[in-house]
Amino acid sequence: MWTSAIRIRTSCPPRTPITSSCGDREPRLERVRALSYRPRVSARSLTLAHVDAESGFSGGEVQVFLLLEGLRERGHRCVLFAPPGSRAAAHALERKFDVRAVPMRNQLDVPGYFALRRELGALEPDLVHLHTGRAAWLGGLAARSLGLPAIVTRRMDRRVSRGVLTKLVYGAHVRAVAAISPAIRDELARAGVDAAKLSVIASSFDPARIATRAGRELTRRGEGVTGDEPVLLVLASLVRRKGHDVLLEALARLRADGLRPRLWIAGEGSELVALDAQARKLELREQVRFLKGRADVGELLAGCDVCVLPSRQEGLGVAALEGLAAERPVIASRVGGLATLIEHEVSGLLVPPEDPAALAAALARVLRDPALAARLARAGRERALAAFAPQRMVDAYEELYRRVLA
Repeated sequence: MWTSAIRIRTSCPPRTPITSSCGDREPRLERVRALSYRPRVSARSLTLAHVDAESGFSGGEVQVFLLLEGLRERGHRCVLFAPPGSRAAAHALERKFDVRAVPMRNQLDVPGYFALRRELGALEPDLVHLHTGRAAWLGGLAARSLGLPAIVTRRMDRRVSRGVLTKLVYGAHVRAVAAISPAIRDELARAGVDAAKLSVIASSFDPARIATRAGRELTRRGEGVTGDEPVLLVLASLVRRKGHDVLLEALARLRADGLRPRLWIAGEGSELVALDAQARKLELREQVRFLKGRADVGELLAGCDVCVLPSRQEGLGVAALEGLAAERPVIASRVGGLATLIEHEVSGLLVPPEDPAALAAALARVLRDPALAARLARAGRERALAAFAPQRMVDAYEELYRRVLA
């Protein structure tokens, strides 16, 4: 059983010396809180502890690293607290971030809690940013016990209970709660979270992640696509809430209607065996490719013709946002943040969740109408660049940090 944290250090910028405001010295931001210690905060540079308890690497972790990179570029010191052996920890080391490996196996991981508390106390960060459910509980409790200000980002579009845990995680333990979409903010408010603590900070996309190097034709040939065969792409973990099964049912309806697009399913997860069996049962296996372990998102976006996200639940839908930014027509469920991200009939098409007939009809429209597909793709890219550019997200979090620490 883990009883202590593993500390992994890489080169990182030194913490800026801080003094009281006089002459040409940097002004100090006063904190209104009781502290067991009282580190001063520079007006320009902060030391930020980011806590992510996931062992895998999905859309949430993409967002964490977009934020970390943006904050580092602005002179802030970012330290990632993540489980030992996690993909986030490995990725952070590759990017030359300071990493503290701390076990966070579940919300009752007592040794993990004390390891996290010890490491946070040693770091003395200006602020703790909690990014996942387990992180919000363990990290929030540790931060509060140390007198450290903390904020939490809520990314999941799931029902939030009105119980004691919600009051602690989104109330007593943190100074502010950032929801990635209005739908999530509204759900938190319904669950009794103080409206004064709530704000919406939308997710963004990584331009480097959606860039293509090999190009469209090479990618398509590599996946056995010939000529102008249309290709649908779904970028999502293979879990039930992402609705892959609904898309397979829609694909069967398209075939009955005379359309036989290829389908690339890029992602990993517990539903792989069931989805493969469903594709075989529907006699779609020749059209469907399961692309496991693919990190070349830009190549897949370049090679496809339509991006699809048939989710049952979705916080915002970063995969859909990446499709918009890559100038691909996007068809998605009208759930959660997707209803905010996509302007129906303008920057994409929205369909009811769990409705394969409606999804098939929307896909058929786009596949049969190249002008519509091109119009949606252009408008989608314009929307992604205007409203969801990475610097906007970093600006918003930086302002939230300053507000919490003022």
